[in-house]
Amino acid sequence: MNTVTFKKLSFYVIALLFVATSCKNSSNKTEAQPIKIANTTPFFKLSLAQWSLHKTFNEDGISPFEFAEMSKEMGFEGLEYVSQLYNVEIEKLGFDVVIDSLKTLSAQNGMQNVLIMVDNEGDLADPNEAVRDAAVENHKKWIDAAAKLGAHAIRVNTFGTNDPEIWKTTVVDGLQKLSTYAATKNINVLCENHGWLSSDAEKLMQAIRDVNMDNCGTLPDFGNWCTKRKDVGEKWGECAELYPDKYKGTSLMMAAAKAVSAKSYDFDTNGNETTIDYTRMLQIVKDAGYKGFVGVEYEGSRLDETAGTKATKDLLLKVAKEVK
Repeated sequence: MNTVTFKKLSFYVIALLFVATSCKNSSNKTEAQPIKIANTTPFFKLSLAQWSLHKTFNEDGISPFEFAEMSKEMGFEGLEYVSQLYNVEIEKLGFDVVIDSLKTLSAQNGMQNVLIMVDNEGDLADPNEAVRDAAVENHKKWIDAAAKLGAHAIRVNTFGTNDPEIWKTTVVDGLQKLSTYAATKNINVLCENHGWLSSDAEKLMQAIRDVNMDNCGTLPDFGNWCTKRKDVGEKWGECAELYPDKYKGTSLMMAAAKAVSAKSYDFDTNGNETTIDYTRMLQIVKDAGYKGFVGVEYEGSRLDETAGTKATKDLLLKVAKEVK
């Protein structure tokens, strides 16, 4: 073997050894791991209950038709309408025109219609069957409206009577009749803890079980736990008796929940609600497996409605990062 050939062969051997060593070293290297970014997206979607702005619409002269645009500007995704805030518009324009307008406005603003809170259409738990039946008929147009809007539910009132023996029968009758019609429109009928026996979670949940219909459920409200008013027979006013444990009540109602209302009244210097432990409440909601809309419903007086709504929204988003 001449010198030139030997040098060439040595070069190739060295080159092969270098490549082999490089591949081995490369295979021993630990691959770069992707950076884990904490999920800051809440487990729920945010809607705005129109009652948060009821003074704005009733006292400040702002049209309730501005609701969709205002909600969008405040960073909400869904709309929860309050039927009584459109009484004047319905009288002037007619029911169908109002609902068609709300559908157009929600679409223009890219907002999702979630539900309608129906008031002043009769009591579905009234001891008088004729009165209950009239209430069922009055609610049907709101079932139709929810269907037209693409909402999934209406919230109803079930005051009726504070006599539990009478109420447990009348509330089931009214809810069954309305839910039967609502089922034909693929709409849910939701009972909120809204006062009297509807704020007694055990009794309300027994009624829901007795109705025994998939589209009849609950809308747990973090507040609204007054079972009796100081003035007997009054639905609103000074509370004389509270359901003893709002957290237990919410937990019980979550078993049939198809919506959730994050009620707020006031806030401390750290932005926490002064009467409701939001971390505890949201943990209950999450533990129930709920992933739908949580509606902001500010009902305080110290902050103006816009500020109170924002404070409630901010608190929900902060606490959503803390629950496990």
